[in-house]
Amino acid sequence: MNKKSVLSIKNLNKIYSKNSFKSSNNVHALKNLNLDVKEGEIFGLLGPNGAGKTTFINILSGITTKTSGEVNVWGFDLDDNPRQVRASIGIVPQEVNLDPFFSPRKLLELQAGMYGVKKKDRITDAVLKLVSLEKESNSYARSLSGGMKRRLLVAKALVHQPPILFLDEPTAGVDVELRKNLWDNVKMLNKLGVTIILTTHYLEEAEKMCNRIGIVNNGSLVALDSTQNLLNRIQTKKVVFKINSPINLKNDSLKSLKIIYNNKDEVCVSYEKNTLTMNELIEIFNKEKIKIIDISSYDADLEDVFINITKS
Repeated sequence: MNKKSVLSIKNLNKIYSKNSFKSSNNVHALKNLNLDVKEGEIFGLLGPNGAGKTTFINILSGITTKTSGEVNVWGFDLDDNPRQVRASIGIVPQEVNLDPFFSPRKLLELQAGMYGVKKKDRITDAVLKLVSLEKESNSYARSLSGGMKRRLLVAKALVHQPPILFLDEPTAGVDVELRKNLWDNVKMLNKLGVTIILTTHYLEEAEKMCNRIGIVNNGSLVALDSTQNLLNRIQTKKVVFKINSPINLKNDSLKSLKIIYNNKDEVCVSYEKNTLTMNELIEIFNKEKIKIIDISSYDADLEDVFINITKS
């Protein structure tokens, strides 16, 4: 069954005018961006610094006004129903920006009030429990650990029960254990039915977490596909052979074969999977009567894909 689009972007443009008299000085932050995010998926939005990701988030949150294009969130058009669009999205910012003298409970109550949630409809206790902050609910925010503060940002984004959660670089500058805890929280929210959209510089995270990935560069969407299909785009495979004696191996001994290094007991090569097989490669060693002690192979990761796409 095809899931519905919860975020639909059509020909979205944002132009920042530096000088109204010289259009050449304008900055085209987003260029005809087209994007659809499906209900219930974890979608990764990647791109180098200055690619347009923050501008895109700011348009959705109402901080920035789009120049042209259509934005539809959870069935609401941004031009016709801006309040409903903002109510449909919870945004977890990259920066930890909390009033140090307010408790988590007070901060969540204030946030709910700003979204117009009536007192009888507030879910403060449930959200605090969801992010494991119920024991710290009445402590000053300044006394919370870094991990607790990050979880409190997630809680603030959930007080109005949005169906879509936008995470902007949620693990930037945090340690490995905290990162794992945050992703466990995100996976749990996703299982509860929340659609997750995240930006991250940690490509390994995106590779593990995301069903689909969009890559933005210079304001344009340059790639959009399932994570696996993006990985399949890069055909280069790297292999390390541990051997019992040296071998005289040259570039292009077989089609697309490249020697990365060749030591007396170890050889590292790369080749294109669509032109050469591992068996053909092993046969070279067999012909030379070289014994292979161990083989380690490495397929492309998302970093390879990212570099390849943004450079081209």
